[in-house]
Amino acid sequence: MNQEILNFSQMHAEPEWLSELRQEAAQQAAQLELPNIERVKINRWGLDHLKISEMEEVGNVPDFTELPSHPFLVQVGSQTVVEQITPTLADKGVIFTDFANALVELPEVVKNQLGRVVPFTESSLTAASTATFNSGLVLYVPDGVEVDEPVESLLMQEGSSEVPFNKRILLIVGKNAKVEYLERLETTGAQTAKATANLVVEVIAEAGAQVKFSAIDRLGENVTASVIRRGLIGENATIDWSVGVMNDGNVVADFDSDLKGNGSHSQIKVVGISTGHQTQGIDTRVTNFGKNSMGHIMQNGVILDKGTLTFNAIGHIIKGAKNADAQQSSHVLMLSDKGRGDANPILLIDENDVTAGHAASVGQVDEEDLFYLQSRGIDEETAKRLVIRGFLGSVVSEIPVKSVRDEFIATIERKLGM
Repeated sequence: MNQEILNFSQMHAEPEWLSELRQEAAQQAAQLELPNIERVKINRWGLDHLKISEMEEVGNVPDFTELPSHPFLVQVGSQTVVEQITPTLADKGVIFTDFANALVELPEVVKNQLGRVVPFTESSLTAASTATFNSGLVLYVPDGVEVDEPVESLLMQEGSSEVPFNKRILLIVGKNAKVEYLERLETTGAQTAKATANLVVEVIAEAGAQVKFSAIDRLGENVTASVIRRGLIGENATIDWSVGVMNDGNVVADFDSDLKGNGSHSQIKVVGISTGHQTQGIDTRVTNFGKNSMGHIMQNGVILDKGTLTFNAIGHIIKGAKNADAQQSSHVLMLSDKGRGDANPILLIDENDVTAGHAASVGQVDEEDLFYLQSRGIDEETAKRLVIRGFLGSVVSEIPVKSVRDEFIATIERKLGM
């Protein structure tokens, strides 16, 4: 028995089922292996260490003198500092709260759904996440409810803290419900301490649900992280993902869609930039289980300095998924001859009556695009900036909040040195 984990669970008066789940996951973590991220070695990153603790006090809290009008939740480290939801949505049964409160407000829902999409038995990373997460949030949208405004979370890692940034995020979207969710991961304050992060996001879209999930990851150079985001998509349901991987430290990410239902759809757009000496390995997977299901992957990345960026795109059509469609494209721009970029397409087809395809490339900025812009009076530096902005623009345009969209553009230009 892991006494530290048991003490944490008891101190927070967690239900018995969660305390037992943590202990079982901790026991399994020592026996399970790390996931295999193609061409990225993470065995020395310490992401699966069984350390659980929480922030005793909050340091760098942003000034929220002007809060947005839409649902908004802010956590600094393990502490929730802002939580708001509109009365209209609350009256409709929508719940947007931190994980501890969700255990009180939605005890059976959390019990039944936690680990449904990402089981702890999958790897030592998922086991460690289940055993040691110290905070998180839950968004619950009842059947038939359409949320017409974005739902936003800001999850901030304290740069001066060594406390692991381990969170569990659970989104449950009911039948024929609709929601747009924006998630931001950021490091705040001076980056004076080394830390690890292990985040698992589970999104459940029941039959007919429509979910738009956008995220901007901006964890600091001091943070070594694993970020798993996965959706379970029911009959005629949709999850569209748009993720900006803009971290400054080493990161492995796993973005997955399980197309369980017939007629289920998912589109995953990922853009990333690697600079300095950082390594970022991104696995993006779509698994077609349902008939007439459709999953498309689009990944674009830029590498500067001695950065490493690996895109693995995996499309898997399961036997019986007739008329399924799996498409993928991965492209990496090399702006340095000292960096390393990989774009690895993988198609696994177990059914005959399907459509599938892939495209991948690693190369320099297109000279014809630069020439076209320069021929219209634009200088070379500005032309290159416009080409790169356009290359990464597929995710920028999907961010539902203008102020966050502007921050995203500023982050891109900072990382590119523009």
